[in-house]
Amino acid sequence: MHLKDSDIKYITDKGLTLDQVESQLQILKKGVPFSNIKEAATLNNGIIVLTPEHQELYLSSYSEKIQGKSVIKFVPASGAATRMFKFLYRFLDEFNPNEQSLNFYINKNKAKDLSLFLVGLEKFPFYNAVIEKLQEKLKYEEQLSAGHYAHAFVETMLSNDGLDFGNSPKGLIPFHKYKDGSIATAFEEHLFESALYSADSKMIKLHFTISERFKDKFKDEFKRIQKKVEAITECEFNIGYSFQHESTDTIAVKVTNEPMRNADGSLHFRPSGHGALLKNLNDLDNDIIFIKNIDNVVVKHYKNEIAKYKKVLAGYLLTIQEHIFDFLKQLDDTDISESDIITIAEFLERQLNVRITEEFEKYSNEYKIEYLRDKLNRPLRVCGMVKNEGEPGGGPFWVRNQSWVESLQIVESAQINIKDKQQRKILKNATHFNPVDLVCGIKDYKGNKFDLQQFVDHKASFVTMKTKTGKDIKALELPGLWNGSMAHWNTIFIEVPLITFSPVKTVNDLLKPPHQIR
Repeated sequence: MHLKDSDIKYITDKGLTLDQVESQLQILKKGVPFSNIKEAATLNNGIIVLTPEHQELYLSSYSEKIQGKSVIKFVPASGAATRMFKFLYRFLDEFNPNEQSLNFYINKNKAKDLSLFLVGLEKFPFYNAVIEKLQEKLKYEEQLSAGHYAHAFVETMLSNDGLDFGNSPKGLIPFHKYKDGSIATAFEEHLFESALYSADSKMIKLHFTISERFKDKFKDEFKRIQKKVEAITECEFNIGYSFQHESTDTIAVKVTNEPMRNADGSLHFRPSGHGALLKNLNDLDNDIIFIKNIDNVVVKHYKNEIAKYKKVLAGYLLTIQEHIFDFLKQLDDTDISESDIITIAEFLERQLNVRITEEFEKYSNEYKIEYLRDKLNRPLRVCGMVKNEGEPGGGPFWVRNQSWVESLQIVESAQINIKDKQQRKILKNATHFNPVDLVCGIKDYKGNKFDLQQFVDHKASFVTMKTKTGKDIKALELPGLWNGSMAHWNTIFIEVPLITFSPVKTVNDLLKPPHQIR
């Protein structure tokens, strides 16, 4: 790649090195290998099913073992809400109320999403705010046809001189309306939920990764709701924010693999997906970290049930973590017995889903100890998994790496070669879905924080097609935060009920029961 002096300065100013950029270009040119999925993780084959009795046991374990530990919820929240309103933007672009009727447009375009949106209009939490804004723009006596009204309503929602929802952060869009007339954003709902499973009932810690341009908006929202939320929960909130580091951006190329340039001639870099947030996660220094996406919230009626399963997952993690720490201390003891070594190896296989190499029995005791220590002394994550209801995205699989070693991984559908008949069959038969419901332990048995960047599978990147000024470009995404970025963590999957997964991917999801007051 031929670089100008200005290119080199631009790269280094972003915190990147020339070697990193060259490596990115090679990946974009050659592509990345697909994951080799051996089979889907299913119930009792990689996914644990807890009986009601065991759930109660781990709830109690959480209450007992969390004392004295620092807890934080980590919420990726950098995205704008634009994609929530994709079909409404299309409606604004294509529909002319002066030339066709609303029904004609819906029928011609089979616009079921638009029809559902309009039927449920008054159930949306932002309905009154849109109407109030709309009436400011219209003459009071003005009568609108159904088509003109629908167009004006949507335009008022999304336009810059209206409520500008499409350019707002998803976390600050009105998500829920309560019987007292109060409106709650996803940001506010995360605060209420977190208060139900914090270790310290008086100080709740949350960390939101946001776009820097939205920082003031999030701070203003917290100021607006702080007194109410703290009065209801009887807690204080310590909220931190961070932004995606520029040093995690990746270079983009044309379809010919030449570097893409901006209008001013500078190299075109793009944010590299949620895998870039590993740096933000790595900056935290807490004993237990809950991870949940900004749009996966519910109305207060369901929050106790959601909190219950969060505590179950965390209780399971703390219980397993205690065993891991005890075993690591045993491995430090020079007098460890052969039977102890066998017990630890069995624990790895049965409780942590680690496939012990067939060569293990041939190793010397010294090497067995090093092997077991390496497998045990890693970050730990317990991930909730829900039954597959046809949602797009990643799921739990048994995966073989290039050395043919099997491990449990969360794999995105884009990482699977669907042109391969066998791989496509395994994907089709998957029973569970990843709702991004994680509890993480990021400290070792001596209390030191792991460097999470040491446990990444750097080959689990994504090459995706995007557009820039109407031209196709190839973009590189870093290994996903809960995919390749956690590939070498110890991983446990536990089935959780579907109610724990209620994301708002499209505005119409707000009409579903978890987002509506009974």
